[in-house]
Amino acid sequence: MYHTNKDKTYRLAWIVAVPLMVCILLSGCSIGGEKKIKIFSVEQPREKLNLPEPMPLTLEDIRWIIITSENAQEVFKKLEEAGIDPVLFGLTDKDYEMLAKNFAQIRQKLQETNNLLEEYKKYYEGTEKESTEDK
Repeated sequence: MYHTNKDKTYRLAWIVAVPLMVCILLSGCSIGGEKKIKIFSVEQPREKLNLPEPMPLTLEDIRWIIITSENAQEVFKKLEEAGIDPVLFGLTDKDYEMLAKNFAQIRQKLQETNNLLEEYKKYYEGTEKESTEDK
């Protein structure tokens, strides 16, 4: 078989044309220019936290009996008459002070936690004034 110059020219044209067409198809036929996409965001309002308020504690009533060296016999007698086994859990006056300090620290920590929850609510939910100004 003989190949003429004309055949070589057609072959060369196909070698150049096919990759060129593939490039045009892959580029999305954007010869006319760039298409610009406008992106904008819409701010969604924060959802309410819907956290329940902490329930106040319902503590049991505790009856404190102060026993000294002068009244110990009398207190034990009254407890036995009431059908109560007189068992002592004792604290010295210094230990009682430490117990009171511990309870004060617990109350302070609970107050800090409640304040923190309130701040989170303000941040996530905003105030009524901010909500009406945004509209």
